[in-house]
Amino acid sequence: MGVRKILGVLLIAGGVLALVYGGFSFTKKVHKLAVGVAELKYGEKERVQLPTWAGVAAIVVGAGLLVIGRK
Repeated sequence: MGVRKILGVLLIAGGVLALVYGGFSFTKKVHKLAVGVAELKYGEKERVQLPTWAGVAAIVVGAGLLVIGRK
């Protein structure tokens, strides 16, 4: 399997995931308080929205790489 095919499949999979989930979230900062044996953690969650056009574009480019890889 060539590099173009692998990249094409990854782009298609990423585009489908972007369309299904619409984005992803991650923990930006974790605040930690430890008093003796007790520990308290608080994380600030951030959400990144992915535009629909980015998912569609990834699918189109990935399909294009698969088609070019055949020739």
